[in-house]
Amino acid sequence: MSKNRILVVDDEPSVIGALELILSELGHQVNSAGSVVEATRLLNGHPFDLVFTDLRLPDGSGLDLLARVKSDTPGTEVILMTAHGSLDITIEAIKRGAFYYIEKPSTPEQVAILVERALQFKAIKHENRILKNARPADEDDFGVIGRHPKTQRIHTIIRTAAASEASVLIEGESGTGKELIAAAFHFQSPRAEQPFTRINCAAIPQDLIESELFGYRKGAFTGADRDKRGLIEATAGGTLLLDEIGEMPMHLQTKLLRVLQERKLRRLGDEQEIDVDFRLVSSTNRDTAQMIQEGLLRKDLYFRISTIKVKVPPLRERLDDVALLAERFLRRYSEKYKKRINDISPPAYALLMRYDWPGNVRELESVVEHAVLFATEDKLTPECLPEQFHISQAGAFHCVIPPHMQMEEIEREAIAQTLERTGGNVKKTAEILNYYRPTLYRKLKKFGLRVDKDAEDEEEETAHSAEF
Repeated sequence: MSKNRILVVDDEPSVIGALELILSELGHQVNSAGSVVEATRLLNGHPFDLVFTDLRLPDGSGLDLLARVKSDTPGTEVILMTAHGSLDITIEAIKRGAFYYIEKPSTPEQVAILVERALQFKAIKHENRILKNARPADEDDFGVIGRHPKTQRIHTIIRTAAASEASVLIEGESGTGKELIAAAFHFQSPRAEQPFTRINCAAIPQDLIESELFGYRKGAFTGADRDKRGLIEATAGGTLLLDEIGEMPMHLQTKLLRVLQERKLRRLGDEQEIDVDFRLVSSTNRDTAQMIQEGLLRKDLYFRISTIKVKVPPLRERLDDVALLAERFLRRYSEKYKKRINDISPPAYALLMRYDWPGNVRELESVVEHAVLFATEDKLTPECLPEQFHISQAGAFHCVIPPHMQMEEIEREAIAQTLERTGGNVKKTAEILNYYRPTLYRKLKKFGLRVDKDAEDEEEETAHSAEF
């Protein structure tokens, strides 16, 4: 893991020394400055991930430095160090973009917690920018790749409902791309410029979920040494994704339902309610009807969170999308590992199409990355696929043919399905079926199958027209 670069700005050597020691022990790279001028010189170099600055400096104010940082490197987080009595100015700094403040003197534990949260916040913002800017070549697919009718149905739902305020429930097996679909709902909505906050209800201990979601007041419980905003409050006009919502404890489901109904929440230990503005997107890899029956999911909450319901099919039910996904991953990892691999061989394609994909799209991506790493040619071959594909070759591949189907009908269906899986690519279809392309064109004409040919295919058809 690369070290985070942190700049400490203070004119007191004792403060700089203490922070350098704490931050270095946390594994960060630390630089220091005693004035605005010195800090500005350092900021002109490689960007910092985080800046600690005192409010009062010999040649200026920490607010001036904050403005400079946010103007030149908006991704850098700033923590203001203040003495008692300057809270009003600190609040103003937070409004101007500071992450938070810390009072002097402070304990190493307080510093460590604040640094972790500031860097985590920076990482989330960076990831959101990547998601927003990573527009696919075909913007209509929202990054949810596929031509299968079930995939196209998801595209239609996103296109129709993303701009609304309706709550969304995404159901599907692990690895099917539920988070990508949730991101599409956010970035295609009027809330796209606001935070996209994610929390996995299964990954957080149940006794911590409430404080993470709803926040708490100082003194609410042992260890609550200051106020903390919850993730619902922090989403502030954006979209909140609750992954694996069925793992949320029942008493919190009740509390969440009330927040959704009233758009107000109360932090732990607080008497005042806070107005909240967010759109909820939930996801689960479990059967919601069964969870309701088993008493694991409140029925009234289910109806509240599932105004828009998206059912994501497993990859084994949309094998037509395997080729498109594999080619997208091939381009990504060929570029990442700087390898000139531009194709997938027909035998390798055949193995990918026969596989059951228990890990869904996530597994396919991992398989293609593995293949790119081990490829020794300019195309992916069976030899560079992971072990499970070599094992599966030993077993017989059974193709179930309906009774009383004539050979011509079987051949026509084989060509039609292969064309669909390759997205109408005549060259790849011919390679997979082991046809010469002139032969395939002749059969397309015979069976009345039409394809949208690209320029290359049209040239090939013209060149071989004498053979038809």
